[in-house]
Amino acid sequence: MAGAAPAKNENSAFAEHGLAKTVKAICDEIRELYLWDEVPWVIGYSGGKDSSAVLQLVWLALKDLPAKNRKKTVHVISTDTLVEQPMVAAWVDASHTRMRKAAAEQGLPVTPHKLTPDVHDTFWVNLIGKGYPAPRHSFRWCTSRMKINPSNNFIRNVVRESGEAILVLGTRRAESQRRGRNMAKHDAKKVRDRLTPNANLPNSLVYTPVEDWTNDDVWLFLMQVKNPWGHTNKSLLGMYQGASADGECPLVVDSTTPSCGNSRFGCWVCTLVDKDRSMEAMIKNDDEKVWMTPLLDLRNDLGDFAKEKSRRDFRRLNGRIHLEASKRGKGHEDLHVRGPYKKTVREYWLRKVLEAQQEIRRLGPEDFQELELISLAEMQEIRRIWLYEKHEFDDALSAIYEDVMGEEFPKPASDDNLLRADDWKILREVCGEDEAFFELQSGLLDVEREYRGMSRRAGIYEALEGRLKIGQYGNEDEALEIRRREEQRRREADETEDEHEPIIVQKGLSEDRESEEIEAV
Repeated sequence: MAGAAPAKNENSAFAEHGLAKTVKAICDEIRELYLWDEVPWVIGYSGGKDSSAVLQLVWLALKDLPAKNRKKTVHVISTDTLVEQPMVAAWVDASHTRMRKAAAEQGLPVTPHKLTPDVHDTFWVNLIGKGYPAPRHSFRWCTSRMKINPSNNFIRNVVRESGEAILVLGTRRAESQRRGRNMAKHDAKKVRDRLTPNANLPNSLVYTPVEDWTNDDVWLFLMQVKNPWGHTNKSLLGMYQGASADGECPLVVDSTTPSCGNSRFGCWVCTLVDKDRSMEAMIKNDDEKVWMTPLLDLRNDLGDFAKEKSRRDFRRLNGRIHLEASKRGKGHEDLHVRGPYKKTVREYWLRKVLEAQQEIRRLGPEDFQELELISLAEMQEIRRIWLYEKHEFDDALSAIYEDVMGEEFPKPASDDNLLRADDWKILREVCGEDEAFFELQSGLLDVEREYRGMSRRAGIYEALEGRLKIGQYGNEDEALEIRRREEQRRREADETEDEHEPIIVQKGLSEDRESEEIEAV
């Protein structure tokens, strides 16, 4: 192994013993931990540099064990959100293929798994189907659905089958001052002390073998030590070149894990950051990646929050008007928090996604001729939500799909009782320009359709009442005026009640404690 000389950087994990000895010590530790018990391992592999380094270390360690001792399964899990940066998604898929073949040839108990969110949890089903607005820090609905749940469900299944699991991650502490843990201390520590209980997943322990490595340490290791399952680390370095230096998208197992939105290889639709500087750099610096421009344009359109007022309904999904107290204090008008995307906007997003998909298939490299930005299963779920939950029986999804894709949308056979697009047009003509009245009537009609033919129509009155509540306002101005008057009356009632409510303060309370007691009353 090259790189045996001590590293010059004093913060490097290789500073004292050099690359070769440090890697050997970690591999010895991995082997000892692996043989300690029968608990299966789960390695989080995102395809980025840190997780690649960890998997490579584990692979090298197990390869040096006698075949009779390689009994314990090592699961390698990669979470595909279905909106991963296409270059990275292709890289991970290719790596899994090589990994599976190499593990069989080398007799290693390594099994790669590609995890995906349930169809009702995917990005497009929630954004286009339900109308969830593009994620932001105050409403980050995507991470748990798309990353945390698939990983945690897999780990829970391993725990359920084996009683326990050890989660191996590429988490590092390079962002802060290195804590001075050198290789001598690693040798002196008890092996089981290297495992940390996972507070979010009972009966699972976390092992982080490269937690003290710097960015340079990771790259030095990857460039000097050949990838043991046949993938090339130099091409991995090529993916990082020209983009930000923030690192990779980590395996997310809880809400405290840094969002992949701030990393190099996050979801291409991520709006948790102002700009996707990595994709911008890729397109700018490499003519062969200009085909990614439709993705960047769509991502920037999603993140254009200045258009939110015109794009989102003034009501929440339940029809209520939501007001939040102004941060500027008493006397200032409450903030109106808008609801989901409007029908026309959801249809706009679907069309934009399909058009971007078609443009990439036409202009992109051969490997991406069949790129799928949105799956058929997702579109079928979106169509179901539009038809049956939002009562939009014009079946706009089928029409948009046929217009952009040039082929008929494959509809399920259970559509016999649906009201048709022709019915939608007739109702539109009858209601005229009154949009609120049209929405109310279409919803009521579809509720009636839903309960048609049932021997017992239990629940129909509640369903009709729900639609009436959603359609109770003539327009946004009227809704806000009514809601603000309600809120003002509530506050006046609260103030009147406070004036007549006796406040009893115990003797001996400090001034701060006394203030707390008054607030509680």
